[in-house]
Amino acid sequence: MTYLRPAWLALSACLCAGTALGQGVTLPDVHRVELDNGAVFILDEKHDVPLIGVEAIIRGGAVTDPSGKSGMSSLLAGMLKKGAGDRDAATFAEAIGAVGASLEARAGLESITISGEFLARDADLMLELLVDMLRAPTLGYTEMKKLRDRKINFIRAAKDSDLRPLAPAYGNASLFGEHPYGNPVDGNEESLAKISQRELRAYYGEHVGADRLIIAVVGDFDAAAMSDTLSAAFGDWQKAAAPLPEFEAPVPEEGRRVLLVDKPGATQSYFWIGNVGVAVGFPQRAELDIANTLFGGRFTSLLMAELRTKAGLTYGARSVLLRPSRPGSVSINSYTRTETTIEAIDLALALLAQLHETGFDEEAIQSGKNYILGQFPPRLETAAQLAAQFAFLEAHGLDAAFVNDYGAAILAASPEAIQSVIGSVYPEPDNLVFVVLGDAELLRNDIAKYGPVTEIAITEPRFRP
Repeated sequence: MTYLRPAWLALSACLCAGTALGQGVTLPDVHRVELDNGAVFILDEKHDVPLIGVEAIIRGGAVTDPSGKSGMSSLLAGMLKKGAGDRDAATFAEAIGAVGASLEARAGLESITISGEFLARDADLMLELLVDMLRAPTLGYTEMKKLRDRKINFIRAAKDSDLRPLAPAYGNASLFGEHPYGNPVDGNEESLAKISQRELRAYYGEHVGADRLIIAVVGDFDAAAMSDTLSAAFGDWQKAAAPLPEFEAPVPEEGRRVLLVDKPGATQSYFWIGNVGVAVGFPQRAELDIANTLFGGRFTSLLMAELRTKAGLTYGARSVLLRPSRPGSVSINSYTRTETTIEAIDLALALLAQLHETGFDEEAIQSGKNYILGQFPPRLETAAQLAAQFAFLEAHGLDAAFVNDYGAAILAASPEAIQSVIGSVYPEPDNLVFVVLGDAELLRNDIAKYGPVTEIAITEPRFRP
């Protein structure tokens, strides 16, 4: 076992108006421990309340899903609480509920994450459950089949009702295609139905292990004792059998193309318009966050003001930045009545053109800065929030400056720098992938003006042709 730099981190948020430090967050030193097998622990004592937050990350996620089996990592994440160690699914849930704790697992594009919060007096139980989830999940057939079928039914139910959660899945699948970023994290009806218990167990052995593990613990505990306990629990754990996949950064699309997802009789259309954006380590993050907040990242954004408040075309419109380790997507998401689909899309495109041409004035930029500086510190107050932040930084190879310097960078962002970022990140209106979910009979002729149209039925059990 090697002890590396007692790193950074813990919260010291002095909210003194007008100063960069005061408007931001400073993360104090923590203990960072790396075992010989690659497991990393980040420990921060925080004794103000008798709580402990824990965040465990297994690097991998949907990008490691086998070909044709998207949703594998999501299914595995869901199974981690469905029996582990000596507990079946019911007794595992009862152990958490009996002490008023929380412990959840989920999959993302590049990780499986376990998040929890326990009273300090229940730290031993927290660690016992966490170790069992990671090292001894049951992965039983009955629970696996129930969860797999439930996931399939959730997708089918969404197709029959509110399509908003599915539009990004169609959008990213269309944009990225066969690239790993095109894998829908939760899978699709076709891919989930193909996953067997044997394959799930094989996937666990190949993609879960010590060299993928990051655990951050924050709260009311003794760091030295916690380090010893975690080292004893994971020191003999084997590495994952398979290496993390290597893949190229996705290339932005040139020109336009359209995917039309046909839902006959739909009274609303849902649209996703986007292209390849930037990665998590994008150096001008502050400028980009200001631009996105003003364009479509808050209720009073440009997209909401024009599409909802003034035009009355929708109840919601937003711009979304996905920033994984390599460039993800940047997109506009909204929905409208079928008969106003073209009007709404045309207005969204006009606003994108306006973003490039004129950006935002100094008054708007100051408003965006104030909004971000007001929202940022409260997201890093609790032990669980801090644990999540520490694990995130470690997983992406980022240091404390990512947090500590953010407030100052927001305050220092100039209109010229923000406009430069807009030009380099947001796609030009002539280079876009369009995904429209709605009644094809009423839409196909009109949306052809946006580019070559490919159609797929909403009943198809996948998100791209």
